[in-house]
Amino acid sequence: MLTWIVIASGGALGCMARHGVNRLVHQEWPLIRFPAATVLVNIVGCGVIGALAGLIASGQLPMRTQWREFVFVGMLGGFTTFSTFGLDTITLLRTGDVIQAFSNVLIQVVGGLAAVYAGLELFEKLGAVR
Repeated sequence: MLTWIVIASGGALGCMARHGVNRLVHQEWPLIRFPAATVLVNIVGCGVIGALAGLIASGQLPMRTQWREFVFVGMLGGFTTFSTFGLDTITLLRTGDVIQAFSNVLIQVVGGLAAVYAGLELFEKLGAVR
């Protein structure tokens, strides 16, 4: 039961952070049709998960199972929005914005994978330097 509470607590924080980013982006750029908030949280979330995984793999950040569940499953699961990414992309396609839809896929998939790789490499190497 504790695991579920830990994950739900982290998820609540991640969801609130996600909503905050969405509101901020839409306040700053109210007329933009491109799903910039979704791009931002997905790339940031991928970078954070890569960095944390690198720190853990290098031994710099020992993390107990419940903290991993809180951060990885809860917070990052609530923060990143890959399901919203899918809906945004399909909505763009259905409204005829094919270039925007494919741009969205390319930016988020390539950007997200690059962010995970960069985070892992950076923080694993930092651990090796010590």
